[in-house]
Amino acid sequence: MKNLLKEIDALHSSLEDHLVYKKIEDIDSLKVFMQYHVFAVWDFMSLLKSLQREITCVEVPWRPSKYSKEIVRMVNEIVLGEESDLDKEGRACDHFSLYLSAMEEVGASTLAIRDFLENYEMNDLPSEVKSFVSFNLNLALGNEPHKVAAAFFFGREKLIPDMFTGLLSYIKNEEINCPTLIYYIERHIELDGDEHSILAKKCLEELCGGDEKKLAAAYEIGKQSLELRVKLWDGVLRELSSESPLAYN
Repeated sequence: MKNLLKEIDALHSSLEDHLVYKKIEDIDSLKVFMQYHVFAVWDFMSLLKSLQREITCVEVPWRPSKYSKEIVRMVNEIVLGEESDLDKEGRACDHFSLYLSAMEEVGASTLAIRDFLENYEMNDLPSEVKSFVSFNLNLALGNEPHKVAAAFFFGREKLIPDMFTGLLSYIKNEEINCPTLIYYIERHIELDGDEHSILAKKCLEELCGGDEKKLAAAYEIGKQSLELRVKLWDGVLRELSSESPLAYN
């Protein structure tokens, strides 16, 4: 497990300052990035709702959760923020819809993600997007909550503040006009960089329950989550380096 944690740390570090961020030099390159990234914004919610289903009670008749009230509160707080946060005008808005608004603001096409949400058909999506989304959906729809918690912690709550800090610095350095996206990124750095990461780790530990086999499996899932994020960003990088990047109309 020590070797797995070293690999996880190395992957985490590689995502903090991935080369793709340096390629985001203008609105056009930002559009390509967002047309990939929106799928990760969307499938985050399936991981979160899977944890909510396991850790809190979403059934009738209601019964108290068997888990600690600390992680029950954490999950409910994150759901509250993700499904009904405030946008930069102070209106209630879920983060996925906020990201779609950010895409529309810069003229990025939302056709691919909207078509996908009609029937969940992945055949026309880039292979890196398919692999990333399939992995997370399979976890969310499965019956191994400790693995969901691992993807949620290592691949999202622990990673996002550091990853978004690197992305944000390049967007601001290039003076790209995308106020809604900047608000979205800054909001996630604020929320995930505070207590959510610490509590997400506690959630993972509680779901593993001291079982070394579960913990080892969770670390492996954490590693795979980060590897798939690297591949997703590598796919964006190839598109941005191509003479004819992918265009959704």
